[in-house]
Amino acid sequence: MNPYEFGPIAAVLDAAYGVVMSLSSLLTPVAGTASAAVAVVLVTLIVRALLIPVGVSQVKAANARKRIAPQLAALQKKHGKDRETLQRKTLELYQREKVSPTAGCLPMLLQIPVVSTIYGLFIITTVNGHPNALLAEHLFGMPLGKSFASLARTGSLDLPSIVMAVVIVVVIAVVAQLSRKLLAEPLPGTPGGPPAAAPTPGVPDLSGMMKTLSFLPFMTAIVALFVPLAAALYLVVTTVWTFAERSILKHMLPPAPSASTGAVPASA
Repeated sequence: MNPYEFGPIAAVLDAAYGVVMSLSSLLTPVAGTASAAVAVVLVTLIVRALLIPVGVSQVKAANARKRIAPQLAALQKKHGKDRETLQRKTLELYQREKVSPTAGCLPMLLQIPVVSTIYGLFIITTVNGHPNALLAEHLFGMPLGKSFASLARTGSLDLPSIVMAVVIVVVIAVVAQLSRKLLAEPLPGTPGGPPAAAPTPGVPDLSGMMKTLSFLPFMTAIVALFVPLAAALYLVVTTVWTFAERSILKHMLPPAPSASTGAVPASA
């Protein structure tokens, strides 16, 4: 069963569809045949603006992890051979610093329904039982419902479409590289990062997931070639927004000093 045909999901998708098409109609006198594409960009910006609190929460979570990283490394060095003591001391550190071991995971999960709704709007042919007219709209002659890969397979990838593909992939890749250089904190076990620590019982080990997520923007550049053009526009806009948002929040929300001034209790 297509999940987008499920009643509540179809209703949400239909509401999103109505917003995009209404914006497209309002923008037609100004944007002409590109009005639907501009509407997609505007909806993306609106959604990302609504998710600013989520971005703030993620930055605070990253700052919290950075703040207690030296203390965690010290605990690993001191109690690495005593798993029970290490677990107890680590949990005490999280409680003392008021940091959750899974901080930052919930905000990422909150974005999934929003992203799924936007993406679904760009890939299904019918919305709540009626045709998805958005997929028939064009940008520089390329349908918003077609992907660069599908056009290449049919031999209908013209010069404007090739230029758009190159621009979208380059923008996403460049922004991804800037994000890794300017925003990403060195991961444990990597050059410039803290030493890799053994997993602590009772505390989720998110290092593998974080390493995978750090490459996600580069994967997004490739994905943009295989999704409908409307979805590719969403990907490039949200990638640039994320970089700009994190750059600003990183300066507005610097890591707070440790509640225990970085010292690890000497008692066992």
